[in-house]
Amino acid sequence: MESVYIETTVISYLVSRPSRDILVAAHQQTTYEWWASRRQEFECYISQVVIDEIQAGDNEAAEKRMEEIGNFAVLEATIEAERLTEAIIDSGAIPKIAVRDAAHIAVAAVNNIDYLLTWNCRHLANAQIIRRISVICNTRGYSMPVICTPEELMGV
Repeated sequence: MESVYIETTVISYLVSRPSRDILVAAHQQTTYEWWASRRQEFECYISQVVIDEIQAGDNEAAEKRMEEIGNFAVLEATIEAERLTEAIIDSGAIPKIAVRDAAHIAVAAVNNIDYLLTWNCRHLANAQIIRRISVICNTRGYSMPVICTPEELMGV
């Protein structure tokens, strides 16, 4: 069975109120569909970084987000993952302010996860950034997960 690291934005879109923004609403709908029809086909993982992010903000919303990830395995942020996060930040591929985005990639790569599922197209599902980070991962002996949106992981 293939593995997927589910990043915070996916969980947030899953439990948030329907948006009036047509693009966000479409992403929410796609997320619901992926969650209902495809999630069971993958071994699903998160990390402490995801937990920290989804616990932030409104308590009621945080509780809903936590309920959705209740049975997912939590990947450890090992020394190797911390070093890879630093290398990604030091390269400038992801800005220091988005260190948690670099950590998502590093934790998934170090744990040999197949896919990183996200709606973060600024720092994660971004072709130019992916290319740069892939080189960093490969240089350090890791295979970077395929970073994609739920829409891209809907299957055939």
